Amino acid sequence: LYEIALLLNQHPHADMIYSDEDKIQDDGKFNSPFFKPDWCPDSFLSRMYTAHLGAYRRSLVTEIGGFRVGYEGSQDYDLVLRLTEKTDNIFHIPKILYHWRSHAASTASSLESKNYAMDAAQKALADALRRRGESSARVIPLPCGHHLVRYEIKECKKVSIIIPTKNLGNILDNCLQSIYTKTQYPNYEVLLIDNGSTEARTHQVIQNWQTQEPDRFSYKLLDIPFNFSKINNYAVEQCQGEYLLFLNNDTEVVNPDWLEAMVEQAQRPAIGAVGAMLLYPDKTIQHAGVVAGIGGVAGHSHKYYIGDSPGYFGQLQTINNYSAVTAACLMCRRNVFEEVGGFAEELTIAFNDIDFCFKIVDKGYLNIYLPHVVLYHYESKSRGYEDTVEKQTRFSREIRYMQDKWQKMIQYDPCYSLNLTNKTEDFSLRLPP
Repeated sequence: LYEIALLLNQHPHADMIYSDEDKIQDDGKFNSPFFKPDWCPDSFLSRMYTAHLGAYRRSLVTEIGGFRVGYEGSQDYDLVLRLTEKTDNIFHIPKILYHWRSHAASTASSLESKNYAMDAAQKALADALRRRGESSARVIPLPCGHHLVRYEIKECKKVSIIIPTKNLGNILDNCLQSIYTKTQYPNYEVLLIDNGSTEARTHQVIQNWQTQEPDRFSYKLLDIPFNFSKINNYAVEQCQGEYLLFLNNDTEVVNPDWLEAMVEQAQRPAIGAVGAMLLYPDKTIQHAGVVAGIGGVAGHSHKYYIGDSPGYFGQLQTINNYSAVTAACLMCRRNVFEEVGGFAEELTIAFNDIDFCFKIVDKGYLNIYLPHVVLYHYESKSRGYEDTVEKQTRFSREIRYMQDKWQKMIQYDPCYSLNLTNKTEDFSLRLPP
C-alpha cells in the first residue's frame, strides 16, 4: 500500500494503478514473476494482463456500476474494460506487490480449472467491443485462455505492396508467387523497385510477372547506391494505395488472410504501424515485435523461440502493442506515413524502420504486432551481413544516430519492462550489473 500511496502523491490524478505480480506455492515459495508493460490497450484486449495488484478511483468505479453479476471469474477484466473507456490516467508500478496463491483449483495454476472464467472474459470483451462501436468484431478464443480480436473491414481500400529488390531472382519469384497465389484481399497492387539488378534471371522474373499480372504488378528502376529509406520513400510517391505495405523480397506469405488481418488493424484511427510474425525456415521466430533498448538500440521480441510457443505469459500468441515492428513486413496508412515524414534517409540500411515506428509513437499512435499474420523471412539473403570495415563504420554511425535521437525510448520502452533483460531477445530477467 505504501507504493500505491507514493504514486498517488506523485500523480494525484491517477484513476487506475496496477503492479507486477508473481505466484506463491503452498510451501511458501515464490515463482513465475510477471513483469508487465505499461498500459497497452490492444494487448489488454487479448489478455487481462494488469490483474493484481489493482487500485481504482472510487468515483469512477461507482460511475460505471462496479462489478457486474454474470461475469464471475473475469469480473476484474470486465471492470477494467469499462473503467479504461472513461480515463487515460493509468499508471503501472513495475514492482511485484502481489503474490497470487497457486493451488490445484486456482486459475493461478491453470485456466482450465475455471472454464467459466474464460467464458466470462469472452463475454466481457464482446460487450466492450459493442460499446466501442465494433459490434461486428469477432472474439476468437485461444487455447491458452486468451483472445484474438478480428475487426470488420469497413472498406477494402487499395493496398500498395512495396518490394525493393536487387538480383536473387528465384527468391523474388518465390515471394511474388506466394502473394499472388495465396492473397484473398480483393484490392491490392505490387510495386517492385529494382535497385539495379544485373542478373538475367531477375529480369526474366520481372517480365513474367508483368505478363501474368498486368493490372496488379508494376516495376520501377531506381539504380542508386542501396538506401532502404530512399527506395521506399520513392516507392510511396509512385503508388496509389491508401494502405502501404513495406515487404522484403525474401519473405513468403503463409496464411491467405494476411492482408485482411493487417488492413483491419491499419484502418483503425489509433493504430500506426502493423507488423507480423516472421519465421525463419526452421519455423523459429525471427520477428514478433521490436523491443527498444535491447543490444543498445532495439531487438526482436522472442527471437529464436519455437513459432507456436506461447512466449512470455502468452505474449507470442496474442495481439500486442510494441514500440516498433520490422519493415520486413509493415503496414500503415498513407496519411500516417506522410505525417511522420516517411523513412529517414540518413539511415541507409539499419534502424530506419525502428526510427519510423518511434516517430509514429511520438505522434500518439499505437504500433501493433499480429501473431495470426505469418510469413517466412529468409533474413539477410538480399543484402548480406555487416562483414566489412565500411559496413561496420556505417552501422556504428546509424547506432549513434538512434541513441542520440531516441535516448528516452531506448532507456525505457513502455511496451516492455525495466525488470526484463536489455541484453538478449528472450524476455529473461534483467540481472544487476
